[in-house]
Amino acid sequence: MTSGRTRPAVGDRLLLVVNPAAGRGRAMRLLPAVLHRLRAAGRPVSVIEAAASGATADRVRSTVDAGAGAVGGVVALGGDGLAHLLLDAVAGSGIPLGLVPAGGGNDLAAGLGLPLDPRAATDVVVAGRTREVDLGLVVAPDAGRRWWGSILCAGFDSAVNERANALRWPTGPRRYDVAVLIELARLRPHQVRLRLGDRVLETDVILVAVCNTARYGGGLLMCPSARPDDGYFDVTVVTPVRRGELLRMLPQVRTGAHLAHPAVRVHRVTSVGIEPCGASPATAYADGERIGALPVETRCERGALTVFVP
Repeated sequence: MTSGRTRPAVGDRLLLVVNPAAGRGRAMRLLPAVLHRLRAAGRPVSVIEAAASGATADRVRSTVDAGAGAVGGVVALGGDGLAHLLLDAVAGSGIPLGLVPAGGGNDLAAGLGLPLDPRAATDVVVAGRTREVDLGLVVAPDAGRRWWGSILCAGFDSAVNERANALRWPTGPRRYDVAVLIELARLRPHQVRLRLGDRVLETDVILVAVCNTARYGGGLLMCPSARPDDGYFDVTVVTPVRRGELLRMLPQVRTGAHLAHPAVRVHRVTSVGIEPCGASPATAYADGERIGALPVETRCERGALTVFVP
């Protein structure tokens, strides 16, 4: 596991980070009840109200480091965007991360086996049980070093992510369904050079999904076998298919049945590189957040995150 930071003794104080925009205001509506529940259990809580931006991660990281062991956990009250950013604040520190879902998809919480009900998720933090799980560490020219927790993707699925993030309606998982239909009309394969561990493969792909957990896009099971505590990525590669065939495959992603299609292959590795060949641009996303243009490299860092669990 990569640390790069000292591991302070864990104290009692919690940092509760709330994104006011999450869930179209749902996080702020939940804040009083979450605060009451944490404080009723005897946990001192400091609240940081901040948008899902890099400045939030910097602020939380500074608070954690300045606490010199007084911080007993960082709790994200929001969606996948806030959770993703807070990984940069706590990865490798030993400070537990708690996830109280209040966003649209909440895929990271679900992928880690955490409750999606905010009250139950708050009770998980109160109980204080933790375990270590894996994270991906990505290196990209446009992004530097970034931590991620669920799935890093490039190709059709990252284009859907980019489209979905630009849509203002509908909300929740249906936003991804609309984005899929829009991007399906623009479908074209990308020629890439994949480094899968020690193996190098140059091929045309529709998408590449590097999976630390099983799901993304509000519940799509891109790789049901992926586990966040085994030290490996499961990499789903889809080679070119016709639009109509891809359209028939897409509903199967909700159950994982797409893996039986001959155009789909899954590779189990500890590191992945994705490099465009020629003029074949694509953008990488991780946890639903934009990482940057290819090329990217990512590796699985075993036990890099401590998380509150049931």
